[in-house]
Amino acid sequence: MSQKTILVTGSSRGIGKAIALRLAREGYDMVVHCRNRLTEAADVCNEITQMGRQCRVLSFDLADRSAALLSLEADMQTHGAYYGVVCNAGISRDNAFPAMSPDDWDQVLRCNLDGFYNVLNPVVMPMVQRRKPGRIVTLSSVSGLMGNRGQVNYSAAKAGIIGASKALAIELAKRKITVNCVAPGLIETDMLEGLPVEEIVATIPARRLGTPDEVAALVAFLMSEDAAYITRQVISVNGGLC
Repeated sequence: MSQKTILVTGSSRGIGKAIALRLAREGYDMVVHCRNRLTEAADVCNEITQMGRQCRVLSFDLADRSAALLSLEADMQTHGAYYGVVCNAGISRDNAFPAMSPDDWDQVLRCNLDGFYNVLNPVVMPMVQRRKPGRIVTLSSVSGLMGNRGQVNYSAAKAGIIGASKALAIELAKRKITVNCVAPGLIETDMLEGLPVEEIVATIPARRLGTPDEVAALVAFLMSEDAAYITRQVISVNGGLC
């Protein structure tokens, strides 16, 4: 599977890290992305190179359109277009809507939804010009499917990602580039810190949290040749929550 390189945004920790490591184990070369956690990203990259795969780190803020463009264009100019992209990175700033500050709204939308454009717009045409099959997987959330108290901003962004992914899938289908959306539920990451986990688990039919590896397993399948006829889909990993 040489020459197949996948970029995973936000892959220095959590779900993104699990995705990057799983894809490396599947035989892909990796581009690990972070905003400012360079030490953690380098550690992930080292794990990948120890598997015998090539890996490099890109660092930029998804909300900074110019920085994303410069970084991605420079990387592709040196190494060529990507086979696949996983748009995983995102932030949350939860609060009841009446108390939500303009900054809380703007930062979540800029990172989570504008980040879709800022990453994929520079890389899609080079992927098309490869004239080979490709894969794009975006990460939404159960919040984007059903909404969630205290997450009007996050739910709006994640719902927007679903709509954008479905539209992009139509545009790229004839190019043999699939676009699918994975919507995790409650996953064991540091984003759950401070939340009433026991109360949350009681609402999940499976009666447990999911793991980053379970999300990564689905992403790995969607990146594979076996998923060539799967596109424009939203697939949940949520223990039956919705």
